[in-house]
Amino acid sequence: MSLLEVSGLRCGYGIVEVLFGLDLSVAEGELVVVLGANGAGKTTTLRAISGMIPASGSVRLDGTEVLGRRPDQLLSAGVAHVPQGRGTISALSVEDNLRVGGYQRSSAEVTEDLEMWFEVFPRLSERRTQLAGSMSGGEQQMLAIARAFMSRPRLLLLDEPSLGLAPLVTREVFDRLRDVTQQMGSAVLLVEQNANLALDFAARAYVLEAGSIVVSGSASELQGDEAIQKAYLGL
Repeated sequence: MSLLEVSGLRCGYGIVEVLFGLDLSVAEGELVVVLGANGAGKTTTLRAISGMIPASGSVRLDGTEVLGRRPDQLLSAGVAHVPQGRGTISALSVEDNLRVGGYQRSSAEVTEDLEMWFEVFPRLSERRTQLAGSMSGGEQQMLAIARAFMSRPRLLLLDEPSLGLAPLVTREVFDRLRDVTQQMGSAVLLVEQNANLALDFAARAYVLEAGSIVVSGSASELQGDEAIQKAYLGL
């Protein structure tokens, strides 16, 4: 049984339907990417799964239906979401942002994980007391990921982590993310426009076009299929 099983997912904004019956799954500890052009429905997919917008169909976590639960309820169930634009609390320091991420855990656990994340991302340690809103985009992305992991999620929903970042910073973020997910055993459902980078990172991929999944398979299969790359990935 998959950790996350999505079937027949439909949703939209007002009278405009965006998703048309999506089916996808993520296994325990698996790294899965959703690819597609702007407007394909990638961000909407994550927002629907995380309870940010109403949707119909089915979203099952460990076989339990969770569609319709609030984001805070899903967080308690082990699902964390890093939205597009990072979503750090700009008026709080780096350390306070991280503590907010672990608010459901004990003080001792939060303190232990704080030190771990300061080792994973040394730049966050250097800026421990700095306001999040005054940091660079790459540093804020590191903080957003670390804050999400402070809840020790079983599943991380990650939306466009490379957006606005320099290539070297993006590669660093992805390398650290891969290391941490392997260490913690967390699964990741990633939305990303940088297809090459995402396919290097993930084990499996779904390609979304106009609210429907048109291609799915292993990341290596999609990387090696020139027709799919030209038709759907812009490579």
